[in-house]
Amino acid sequence: MSEPIRVLVVDDSALMRKLIPQILEQDRGIRVVGTAMDGSFGLKKIEELKPHVVTLDLEMPRMNGIEMMREITRRYRIPVILFSAHSHEGAQQTLKALALGAFDFVTKPAHAASGNLQGIALELAMKIKTAAISGIPKMFAEIPPARLRARLPKGQQQHAPTRVVAIGISTGGPNALEYLLSQIPADFGGCLLIAQHMPAGFTEMLAKRLDENSMLQVREGCSGDQLVAGQALVCPGNRHLLVRHTPHGHIAVVSDSPRINGHRPSADVLFRSVAKELGPRGISLLMTGMGDDGAEAMRVVKEAGGLTFAQDSASCVVDSMPRSAIARGYVSRVVDLETLPNFLYALCAEDPCEAALHKGSAVHTH
Repeated sequence: MSEPIRVLVVDDSALMRKLIPQILEQDRGIRVVGTAMDGSFGLKKIEELKPHVVTLDLEMPRMNGIEMMREITRRYRIPVILFSAHSHEGAQQTLKALALGAFDFVTKPAHAASGNLQGIALELAMKIKTAAISGIPKMFAEIPPARLRARLPKGQQQHAPTRVVAIGISTGGPNALEYLLSQIPADFGGCLLIAQHMPAGFTEMLAKRLDENSMLQVREGCSGDQLVAGQALVCPGNRHLLVRHTPHGHIAVVSDSPRINGHRPSADVLFRSVAKELGPRGISLLMTGMGDDGAEAMRVVKEAGGLTFAQDSASCVVDSMPRSAIARGYVSRVVDLETLPNFLYALCAEDPCEAALHKGSAVHTH
């Protein structure tokens, strides 16, 4: 984009309407064209100013952020970056807004009211630029209610998984995961481990939301959790998730080790652990997201005899994570989001020796 990115800032705080433009305009590629104090004024400013991206506070009087998000999705379809409070209610509202089509979010620092937003300046500018390049937000297909059938009775699936599928995912992840998990049948033979780039507090809400809409058992992972079939564990925010082999089977381990590639959770950490502990029974899958987290670790999974897959570009909100691995030659197959549920179900139902034959297949899309 040759001209500066035009940004509209919507926030009920007069201080935030002053500070957010100040930190954004440190970047010459961004120009704040206006501000608004609530959703009603914000919608009028969109009509008047034609911004490329909107930053949106979720907690506002009159028309709040959720109501404005619904209108933006219905009427304008322009990228929205959310400002989220780092709280239980803030996490719930953020996930709801992401489901309505928001591009991504940043959390307001605890000290934001004191006037210091420098800690999020680079993150916010980067997400605005990525949103502007990505263009019109992609809305995933509605979850077909017919697929939501009763789960298997508890205890019926408490057996070792045929395979463990490690998923690295970032921008666009909550919606993509909701679609994926809602479409996998209850008798899924594998176990899913998910490294979604999110701060602490948000992943618990994400796991609960996914569990409500899935036939699988979904929860935030804890150290010592046994890996069993029909289960999905979400890595806690600001932690790493690993796998360890024990005499009684494989378990999850949650770690506070340093950030990798700037991330915690990191797909790289999860993938390397799966490669080491599971070898040919491991599967790595990179889905929608910014950056290249997990791309290099795909090589380790492949060398260990595991399978490596990536979500296709067309169904990603941002495709740089899977594209980075594909460009390095570490991905065996590229699969679109709509195909992924049945693809993983069939793969995890196969005999591991037979499925291993697929690992050397050429990269291709559906």
